[in-house]
Amino acid sequence: MTSKASMQPLPLFDGIDHHVTPNSSAAAYAQKLTEGGLAVNEFKALFDFLMAYQGSKDTFNTYRREIERFYHWCWLIEGSGVFAATRLSIQSYLKFVMAPPKSWQAKSLLPRYIDELGVRKPNPQWRPFIAQKKLSDKSLQSLVASLSTMYAYLVQEGLVARNPVLMLRQKKQYIQNEVSKRITRKLSQRQWRMVIEQVQHACVHDSKYERHLFLLSMFFLLGLRISEVAHTEKRMPKMTDFIQDAHQCYWFATVGKGNKYREIAVCDAMLDMLVRYRRWLKLTDYPMPAEQTPLCPKQKGQGGIGVRQVRYLIQESFQMAIDQLHQEGDHDEAQSLQNATVHWLRHTSISADVQYRPREHVRDDAGHDNVTITDRYIDVDLQERHRSARTKQLLEE
Repeated sequence: MTSKASMQPLPLFDGIDHHVTPNSSAAAYAQKLTEGGLAVNEFKALFDFLMAYQGSKDTFNTYRREIERFYHWCWLIEGSGVFAATRLSIQSYLKFVMAPPKSWQAKSLLPRYIDELGVRKPNPQWRPFIAQKKLSDKSLQSLVASLSTMYAYLVQEGLVARNPVLMLRQKKQYIQNEVSKRITRKLSQRQWRMVIEQVQHACVHDSKYERHLFLLSMFFLLGLRISEVAHTEKRMPKMTDFIQDAHQCYWFATVGKGNKYREIAVCDAMLDMLVRYRRWLKLTDYPMPAEQTPLCPKQKGQGGIGVRQVRYLIQESFQMAIDQLHQEGDHDEAQSLQNATVHWLRHTSISADVQYRPREHVRDDAGHDNVTITDRYIDVDLQERHRSARTKQLLEE
């Protein structure tokens, strides 16, 4: 294996217009970093993370720059990878970026990728940093916020157990308070209504959008994570994950974060969507006991669609709503929706659930370890709590 100390960092991710599939040269570079393919797996996971931000070029470029630098540091300097990073790793990295080695610095901004006979290849002259360009306090805040968002994604995907950035001591000097509140990232009622209405309208003109509608229903009505819907190396969700108990109640069985099995109560609206989707697939209304049909079958080939395809279909649904919001002059809602990811649908689902269902029920369906996590989604209760406190008096009249 090539000595890591002698390896020169290469750009991992191309520009937003070329971010469709992982670059083969970049993947080959990652393959050289470690035996067993862990560096390649991390590279692919970070590629998928960036896929969620293809709707915003500035956000995409910021996250790309920060995670690319950190990935190189983890493997070439720390030698243990992104998934294994700890709080101490983050602290060491923050010291590193203040004075990176000259071999990691370019004299000027260079293109990351170049065309060679129509093939996109990493630019060997590119470097992660620009010489004599000291990071400002604002840049450090952006760096830490970007890494925290990345790790929040990796936690959601079940790839790491915890977010090491949130464990930083005195992290306020690096990170804005908003990072710790990311759990509130959800679609507004207007955004969600627009997404559903646009997809329903699209179904009338082209039945291929039935799959979009079914996926949106799964995320919102069941509060699922993307790893609980998509076909992954560990598991392929099937139609028979919809199960009926002795009381004629339907449940959706899944294996979530931490490899924990749970059964989610299936509402009537979800059953209606299941029947509608299965009829579109030309299947019986409800799954047969021995049926092996994937939850979301590929249009071509065997098995179910993967994480990347699920993300693409949801982002396509979001984009239709974004375009319509712009047409109606609601640019603020459109801009906010531009930053949304698939996981926002889970937050939207749970936030809607806690408004009218018992917290313990929502906790169990969502797969939360305790009800205090579920309580973070309760906006209405906080508003009522504040309203009830408003008329308190120092002395009773």
